Amino acid sequence: MKETEAKVLQTDVYLSFVSSLFGNRGTLATGMIVHVMWCFLVFSDTGSVFYLGMAACFVAVFLYRITGFWQFDRLDKQSLSREQIASIERGYVVGAAMTALLLGVASGYALLVLQSTFAAFTCIAMTLGTMMSIVGRNYGSRHAVDFQIIGCCLPIIVACILTGELNLALMSLLLIPFGLTTRSMAKGVRDFLYENVIASREMTLIAGRFDTALKTMAHGLMMLDGNGRIEVINRQARDLLGLDPAVDVKDSELVNVLRQGTIRASDAIIQQIALLAKGTLNRALFRFSGERHLEFSVSHRSDGGVVLIFEDVSARVAAEEKILHMVRFDALTGLPNRGYFAGLAAEKVNGRGEALAALAVFDVDGFKHVNDMRGHVVGDRLLSAIAARFAALGTDNMLTGRLIGDEFVILLTGGEDSGGLEQQIRQLHAGIQGDYHVEGLRLTVSMNGGCVILPSQDFDMENWQIKADLALNHAKSEGHGALTVFRPEMDAQYIDEQKLRADLRLAVANGALHVVYQPMYRPDGSVIECSEALVRWHHAERGLVGPNIFIPMAEDMGLVSQITRLVLDQACRDCMTWPDPMGVSVNLSIQDLRNDEIVGYVADVLKRHSLDPSRLHLEVTESCFMDEPVAVSAILNQFRALGVTIAIDDFGTGFSSLSYLDSLPVDIVKIDRAFIRNIGEDQRKLKLLRGIVHLSRELGLKIIVEGVETREQLALINRHRFADLVQGYVFSMPVDADRITELAATASPTGKLSTLRRGAKNTQSSAFRAAAR
Repeated sequence: MKETEAKVLQTDVYLSFVSSLFGNRGTLATGMIVHVMWCFLVFSDTGSVFYLGMAACFVAVFLYRITGFWQFDRLDKQSLSREQIASIERGYVVGAAMTALLLGVASGYALLVLQSTFAAFTCIAMTLGTMMSIVGRNYGSRHAVDFQIIGCCLPIIVACILTGELNLALMSLLLIPFGLTTRSMAKGVRDFLYENVIASREMTLIAGRFDTALKTMAHGLMMLDGNGRIEVINRQARDLLGLDPAVDVKDSELVNVLRQGTIRASDAIIQQIALLAKGTLNRALFRFSGERHLEFSVSHRSDGGVVLIFEDVSARVAAEEKILHMVRFDALTGLPNRGYFAGLAAEKVNGRGEALAALAVFDVDGFKHVNDMRGHVVGDRLLSAIAARFAALGTDNMLTGRLIGDEFVILLTGGEDSGGLEQQIRQLHAGIQGDYHVEGLRLTVSMNGGCVILPSQDFDMENWQIKADLALNHAKSEGHGALTVFRPEMDAQYIDEQKLRADLRLAVANGALHVVYQPMYRPDGSVIECSEALVRWHHAERGLVGPNIFIPMAEDMGLVSQITRLVLDQACRDCMTWPDPMGVSVNLSIQDLRNDEIVGYVADVLKRHSLDPSRLHLEVTESCFMDEPVAVSAILNQFRALGVTIAIDDFGTGFSSLSYLDSLPVDIVKIDRAFIRNIGEDQRKLKLLRGIVHLSRELGLKIIVEGVETREQLALINRHRFADLVQGYVFSMPVDADRITELAATASPTGKLSTLRRGAKNTQSSAFRAAAR
């Protein structure tokens, strides 16, 4: 401790140093007695009365000092200020300095006055001996050490110099380094003790903080020695391990302590924790009874021991398990989702070699209708009920999952008999169909299914699902709960379909599709008022590809909007070449109506070709209204604001057609061909058609009947005045744009019908007519 540091000692440290001055009272009394006896010995040898006076002075100084000691004992030391402590130190220094000065004066008197060798020797020996005790007793006060050294040495040096003897004077000067050495020794003791006091305080502070940390930390902590015995354990560790807080486990082996806890650690867990304690493992997670999970980590100490830190991670593990379950399982049905199902299926068929396995995909026939008519809540409950029935029909060799939407997937394992495995699938297929009771409703469910049966060793979820999906597509084409087993030729059909899709994408990009028009006549055949634009695709290799094939494909590929825009542009361009006010009609799909960009495009096309908006008719099917009624209605109102005519196409084939007539901006109703077919023989159709026509006319709507193919159908329509316009092969098949002008010029109420009807009869087969739309 530097001298400057002594001035800034903390008060409590300063007090401890001052308090050390008042300790060891026995040496104080012993010193006084020795000094008095020494004075009497010198007196008896020299007869000098001066030493009797010195003895009296020693007693007086002792009484002064001992009184100060008693006063110090009675003080409340914790309340002492720094100034009061300094005052106490000064009082002690005075007493100590007086004692030292008496010794020095006694020695100097013996040298200078008595000139007695015995007296001088004993005095100097006593003085220097007393100086040696200065370090041990007075190290706590720098001032006490300094004044005592000066008091002892200065009188001797002065006396030696005054004797006039050079050698004696020079020898006395050696007391100076002796005094400085003594002073340095006292300072060293004081610095050492100061550093230890500070270190002790820091250790106490650290120990307190460590103890606080141990008590308040959320983790359990145990410090073990090299033999696996517990040196330190905190309260949290006891609580986590279920240890009795009253039992002292210090110096106990960890393995034995674990067996005392209430968490019921198994032998396997205890062995693993023992490996942690030995340092073999660094981290481990253990599951104890009661769904408690503790995670341990270990840190190695330089003395060979370890520190085990552990915490209760039950909440975290539960959350991770919940997240993992959400990732792996479908939230609605609780069945494995596709990704997790693939992993489970791979495990199930692993190592089965040539043994057969079947992957089947099922979907609910007409599920969209359930959602539309009953609501999504009923639809979701139905899917949950189907999943529950799958679970009820499950066997040990069966695994069930949910793919997406209303599609379910199962894996069945079998032996070498594909027929037996197929029979199991058919039995399962039959079992999941039938009536379901959901939300107080009885719903009859048909499930379409497709499956593939192959050796287990060839399992590949993606490839097997593709094959099952191909079989499912065949089942969907049959409908009404069909089940189809994959056949090799389906692969060729799939490849062929993919090639056709690629060709369609290229055809759309290159503008290879073309537009034809089917005119709409007045019922008497006298005037063509409008023509419907129909898109056609003539494939370079396949020839004419029917719209019933490539339009659904284009919808699935997201190309239908591009086709619509192509048709709109071409139709408006061609319409400008026809006699005014003849119009053109273009079909819009639901994909076209999912945003209002189509409105801007129509406005741009009309402006570009200078076509009167009233000459453009836009046809929208009922399915568009059913899917997104609010959005579609808003877009149709924007078309109406442009002056474009709106028509409902295929009217009568949906589930709530009549409501659209009143709620939507509609100008024309196009009655579906299904009402015209066999209308002469089916009186119910006739009555239904009469009702639709009457209601539409009451609402001020124009009526177009499409699909009229025979003179008898036309005559019936004319007799009952069912239509304002007629579209069908009875008048004309779809033709190129330049033919529309010719047909309009030759139209008449007499000759036109027979000419076109004969042409239709002689040149068109029923199959071709069915595909022409």
